[in-house]
Amino acid sequence: MKYSSIPAARSIVHHCKVKGIVNIIISPGSRNAPLTIGFTTDPFFKCYSIVDERCAAFFALGISQQLHQPVAVLCTSGSALLNYYPAVAEAFYSDIPLVVISADRPSYKVDVGDGQTIRQQGVFERHIGYSANLKQDVEHAKESIRGLQGTQSEVQLYNDGELNRALNTALETRCPVHINVPFEEPLYETVQQGTVHPKMVPPVNIRTSGINELSHFASHWNSAGKKMILVGTNPPDTVDQALLDVLAGDPSVLIFTETTSNIHHPKCFSSIDSIIAPIEKSARKTEDFKALQPEILLTFGGMIVSKKIKAFLRNYPPGQHWHVDSKKAYDTFFRLSHHFKTHFNLFLQEFIPLTKEVESNYQEYWKGRRERYIQKRAIYLKEIPFTDLQAFGAIMNGIPKGYQVQLANSSTVRYAQLFEMDASHKVFCNRGTSGIDGSTSTAIGASLYEPAPTLLLTGDLSFIYDSNGLWNNYLRPDFRIIVINNGGGGIFRILPGREETQNFRDYFETVQDLEIDKLCSLYGIAHSRATDMESLTLALSSFYAESETPKLLEVSTPRLINDKILLAYFDFIS
Repeated sequence: MKYSSIPAARSIVHHCKVKGIVNIIISPGSRNAPLTIGFTTDPFFKCYSIVDERCAAFFALGISQQLHQPVAVLCTSGSALLNYYPAVAEAFYSDIPLVVISADRPSYKVDVGDGQTIRQQGVFERHIGYSANLKQDVEHAKESIRGLQGTQSEVQLYNDGELNRALNTALETRCPVHINVPFEEPLYETVQQGTVHPKMVPPVNIRTSGINELSHFASHWNSAGKKMILVGTNPPDTVDQALLDVLAGDPSVLIFTETTSNIHHPKCFSSIDSIIAPIEKSARKTEDFKALQPEILLTFGGMIVSKKIKAFLRNYPPGQHWHVDSKKAYDTFFRLSHHFKTHFNLFLQEFIPLTKEVESNYQEYWKGRRERYIQKRAIYLKEIPFTDLQAFGAIMNGIPKGYQVQLANSSTVRYAQLFEMDASHKVFCNRGTSGIDGSTSTAIGASLYEPAPTLLLTGDLSFIYDSNGLWNNYLRPDFRIIVINNGGGGIFRILPGREETQNFRDYFETVQDLEIDKLCSLYGIAHSRATDMESLTLALSSFYAESETPKLLEVSTPRLINDKILLAYFDFIS
């Protein structure tokens, strides 16, 4: 096994190994050579090579999303580091422990005109859990280094402290961290023995526990006839079904779940917008919204997709809003009254014994409304021409049981919200910042650590934007992609206030006619296309069959009427 001749490089590799960080995503470069040598020659690590740093960071995010463990990304100096920022921001808001390791030029070479040199220290300051800026070794390249002071033992002690703080922060608080390390040339020299002896500090095992003194809150709960539970982005298999059954059995409780919540129950309301949109168009709008307005809102999980539920709860706020999460609570509806800092299961285990069912028609009334909307949706889907809405209905209904489903942002996740997701599916979406950048890369990374096959459901702009995500050797043969190609940013046609002008088409909708099959040919992906319901049904019949290569199904829908069909859908079910 080879070790870099640079002590700081050996220290970083050793710290990652002791802290159990196995997966290392490496983008090529010269300045990061000492670390690349150290990680790739040690069989403890699983190393992946991804050329595009933006894709590499989202690829790492996908792995961490599945393992719930830190994953490291490693790059050279200069602008390479900046390409990590979209994924760093996503990790920050999604509580994903991404470990960014960047090689840097020596400090005396910054701002003197040296190539591939920028101010790297603290570059992620506003979206990072901890920034560790290591000191340069004084034992390496003694003939060329300038202005360094102190002994190697002092440098080692400082660097060990920074590395412990950074990696322990990622492990303890589920957030991204940045480790920046300067290297002087020569970069490729190795030694046979890893003579560095870092000082290690183990992470603190933080255990979440229930909350005492819940009787006060239970009293409020037991006296309220209208309680709403809203579940945002939530990992699969994290909520005890028996506890969910108790909540759903209370007639005074409405449970609204999003597609990304991975929560399923016959009494849950999974298509939120199909409840809210008809009220918006109702002649009894105020009365209906007041009938839906909860006395208590209980939330858990991450970001909420539905704009309609956010607007409703801001305009008709609950009397109290409680959020349950061991780390943080967002005041999304500007009514947050209490944050229970614990896991939802632990909270319910202590809270439910203190509660009692309340006589109420809250759940039953809205259940009746929901059933009518579902019946009308089935009628509407049979009457409309082939469009995004009809295509999504067929696609969502045709996903084989047990699949992991990765949803892209923008139109894709919002259309998915209108249909029920089978309980056997594990659903993910980058909802931390809700950007379209990185959905493909995230899905590919996530697929590597999910035994079941993965389906990426994406729009044309999101797919093309992250097409470099296909540029790697890690696509599984059972990886599937469905691209809804409506010729541009169709979601902008739905937004109010737009005008049908050339300016709108060029700068908002960004009309495109790129040939996706050419991308598939480039990356060795089997391509098929559907242009109507008959061809879509035929394509789906064989799309999920075993194959030797990944498959992509391109579903072409008419750009100019998708928005009209969707908006008319809400009119119809009203």
